Amino acid sequence: MPTKVAHVVLAARDPQASAAFYTEVLGMQRVWDFDQLDMVFFSFGERDHDLALIKAPEDAPLGNQGFSHVAFEVEGGEEELRRLYRRLLDYGSDVELKADHGLSKSIYFLDPDGNRLEFFYPTMEPDAAMDFMRAGRAGLDPYDIEPASASA
Repeated sequence: MPTKVAHVVLAARDPQASAAFYTEVLGMQRVWDFDQLDMVFFSFGERDHDLALIKAPEDAPLGNQGFSHVAFEVEGGEEELRRLYRRLLDYGSDVELKADHGLSKSIYFLDPDGNRLEFFYPTMEPDAAMDFMRAGRAGLDPYDIEPASASA
């Protein structure tokens, strides 16, 4: 039986051009360019690769349909999520949604090719989160990640 998701491959119009987003915004390491398939591989530093971009055929639709997405767990809780949120805004990324799921808090955004991604941090321990989810209590409540005020 499978035990975890090992990596994700996303379609891109120009993997070389989109690579900057994954290194500059997500902080990934570019580990290999597989020119034969026009692919770029990335790692968070612990595995040989966590994500790859592959050139899509010219007439292929890009982006995610519905609310499909790839989620990235972040360490550092709300402080780190707020820092990443600012980085996304500074980069000009389309932040679509900020959500409190009860068991986690998230921001959903698009990469340059319209692939929907999520940064989240858990707000519960894994066993409590599993019980919360099984009880049907996870939701999509608004999440105000903006700082309350900026001191001058």
